[in-house]
Amino acid sequence: MAEPKADENAEPGPRRLTREQMEAAALEGRQVAGTLDRVTALRVLREGELTVVGRLLSASNATFFGLVEERSAEGRPGIVASCVYKPIRGERPLADFPDGTLACREVAAHAVSEASGWDLIPPTVMRDGPFGEGMVQLWMEVDESVDLAAIVGEDLPALRRMAVLDAVLNNADRKGGHLLPLPDGRIMGIDNGLCFAVEPKLRTVLWGWRGQPLDHDEVAVLSRLREGMEAELGSQLRELLAPVEVRATARRIDALLAHRRFPIPDRNRPVVPWPPF
Repeated sequence: MAEPKADENAEPGPRRLTREQMEAAALEGRQVAGTLDRVTALRVLREGELTVVGRLLSASNATFFGLVEERSAEGRPGIVASCVYKPIRGERPLADFPDGTLACREVAAHAVSEASGWDLIPPTVMRDGPFGEGMVQLWMEVDESVDLAAIVGEDLPALRRMAVLDAVLNNADRKGGHLLPLPDGRIMGIDNGLCFAVEPKLRTVLWGWRGQPLDHDEVAVLSRLREGMEAELGSQLRELLAPVEVRATARRIDALLAHRRFPIPDRNRPVVPWPPF
């Protein structure tokens, strides 16, 4: 799609789009802020004014497109960014996860991704919004030319890292459609609400490395995560998860470090989400 043309009456912003153009771009899957560094993105998500533009009707829980706009500083226009907003009050009750906890789990998953240093989950925060407290995540533009069904079976470093992260998170819903191929070649994972259960629930399309040895970098990252569980990462997770879930996360990391291999599918339960994409 061609870049919308700005006009002389456009409000200040990184691309000098009118409000109507920004809302249209957000609904078309555009990130109106362009590329933001992690620190800036988290600041804007936490502090900016959040407005809802539209709703993602295909999502099982209430999920909204939005714009988050920081206040203008002296001599600098405020940044406006596209985002996803999932209010807690819009979460559908589930039999195997406590009610009203999915947003916290998404923020906790981002905290683990940040601690890993792999940058696999978009910037995500917990905050208030038009429909109450919920998860707000930076919207990521995807490379539409990438065939997800084709790459899921490939031995790509980004997917391999995602498989390790999901083993730590105990992700019960890593569908192919929850993987975002970005224009710069990275792959990120979204919809991480079904994570951190105490009992084994790993369900994923990323079983290509099952039983294979972890490499040196993966072991180093797991060691760093385990250290973090006794420090800042553990503190972050305790604010978002039940104590028993935090302890179970530490045990999963311990098991991965002890065996130094990717998990093997459990024959006694479903291990691929349905639908897989």
